[in-house]
Amino acid sequence: MSTPSSTATARPTAKRAAATAIKRDPAKTRANILKAATAEFAAKGYSGARTEKIAQRAKSNVRMIYHYFGGKEALYLCVLEEVLSQLRAQELQLNLGDVAPLQGVLLMFDFINRHFERHPELRNLLAYENLNKAACLKRSRQIPQMASPVLQQLEQLLRRGEAEGCFRAGIDAMQLYVAMVGAIYYGKSHAYTLSRIFQRDMLTADWQASYRQQTHQMLVGFLTSTTPVPSVA
Repeated sequence: MSTPSSTATARPTAKRAAATAIKRDPAKTRANILKAATAEFAAKGYSGARTEKIAQRAKSNVRMIYHYFGGKEALYLCVLEEVLSQLRAQELQLNLGDVAPLQGVLLMFDFINRHFERHPELRNLLAYENLNKAACLKRSRQIPQMASPVLQQLEQLLRRGEAEGCFRAGIDAMQLYVAMVGAIYYGKSHAYTLSRIFQRDMLTADWQASYRQQTHQMLVGFLTSTTPVPSVA
């Protein structure tokens, strides 16, 4: 038989347990860890990041990282998939079927430009992963699948422009996409070093706007030129 004092003690304990259960939000905890991990990996790369720091940023603990993600490497891969899926999902929301082909390509370029500008963590993560020769990224099945719809969208613009006579024939969608992303990525990720080399601040809004306009002109010239491109041995 329980005594009055033991019953009184049990009641607050039960209330605390119930309150803890109510406060638990697995989806929110997982999202907080993923957000904290994105910031940590983007700042320090895979090798430099620490699970303890990620847990601290997320106001959680290391045990929860292993519970929701299975460990540091799996968490890192999840971060890569998340930041790239955000880019791909938003790219596919562009309504390019009802616009002129040239306008469609420029709209895609401008979207990617804005996305890289607003998400420096994506630029940093890609830089770190390139240094590691895509050691972790190549284990993802999801990331390659994300690219196909975007390339198909660009391919449709190119073929429609070619059929309408406003684009020259034979432009490869993947090569064009890589060229556009390359121009965007390099102009932002390497702006710090290039600004010092050339003694001109490439991070100002004016310089970035001028660079965007010039890249537009390069794209228009490449897409619409009827002059054969000479092969270089």
